[in-house]
Amino acid sequence: MQLPYRIMFLFGTRAEALKLAPVIKLVRTDLDTWQPLVVTTMQQSQQEVLQQTLDYLKIKSDFDLAREANQTADPVEGLSFLLHNLNNVVNAGQPDMLLVVGDASTSLAASLVGFYHRLPIGHIETGLRTHDKRLPFPDEMHRRLTDDLADLYFAPTTHARDNLLLEHHPAKQIYVTGNTVIDMVKQTLAGNDNTAALFPEIPTDHHLIILTMERPEYFGEPMRQVFHTVRDIVETNPDVELIYPVFPDPEVVAMAEEVLGKHVRIHLTKPLNHSTFLRLAARGTLIITDSGSIQEEAPALHTPVLLLREKTERQEAVDVGAVKVVGTDPTSIQQAVFELLNNHRKYKRMAEADNPFGNGHASEKILQIIQNYLAQK
Repeated sequence: MQLPYRIMFLFGTRAEALKLAPVIKLVRTDLDTWQPLVVTTMQQSQQEVLQQTLDYLKIKSDFDLAREANQTADPVEGLSFLLHNLNNVVNAGQPDMLLVVGDASTSLAASLVGFYHRLPIGHIETGLRTHDKRLPFPDEMHRRLTDDLADLYFAPTTHARDNLLLEHHPAKQIYVTGNTVIDMVKQTLAGNDNTAALFPEIPTDHHLIILTMERPEYFGEPMRQVFHTVRDIVETNPDVELIYPVFPDPEVVAMAEEVLGKHVRIHLTKPLNHSTFLRLAARGTLIITDSGSIQEEAPALHTPVLLLREKTERQEAVDVGAVKVVGTDPTSIQQAVFELLNNHRKYKRMAEADNPFGNGHASEKILQIIQNYLAQK
């Protein structure tokens, strides 16, 4: 009799947790086939938002590698910490396979450890590329190196698959599955809607702009510049409201309160759980963000996105018209917002763009592929 396959899920950020959650949830419905092992690697800057997400998802860690508050944030030392501790975790857990997602340092470290243990590695959300190793930094190289170590590639789109083929990854190990974040969006929106009570002071006939900004490379002057730009947008448009769930970093909190605080139509909040954020995003007029995952979620919500980056590894969303790259230049941001607020045809084109990231059944496809793969070993 085949014992349950021991699948080790490894993640350290909110985005990774949300993308692995639908697979973990599905595994838990069939414990005769699967034994899930959940490993979290929370960095100090991520602990609050990741713990909030784990509580919301009702996921508990089997192995928690949270770093201490006094440990350095140096990325090289962080990778060394992960390699050492994940090696101990793999020895203790004895998994049949490691499953990682995306481009964070956890995925790279876990893949290296798995490689040295001769364990198969599955990479969800594989094949995304900007083709510039420093944009986004260090995410682009994390993803590329993880792909070089992976054994099963779960590409969200045909474009991602084609990137892998161009790099000579084996075609028979690449599967186009869609993105598991769409599974998460559909499951979340199937629940009860209580978002209307969150900001009752916002008139229903006002435009609602949602801002998210948390990437470390934008801390300091770039973030201050964006904050001033969006405040100017609110001040010059009396029917516009801005909501910013503030990233829980002391520097970001202080700057947000200084630049965006004390304005009747600017609403600063603590980080929102995923359900609340999705419903808010679906209600919103547009989103201004530096996030990767929001580029995938927003097309499923039919909410236009203005991206605060110079390049995106999710070019599919730009190609279908759901996302527009504006960078952090004030003029570019202001012009793009003005266009969406005043040109109904262009707004409709972005809002009604097709979602290129799947139909919400990626998790089922991924588990079936993994089961077939392990059964043949």
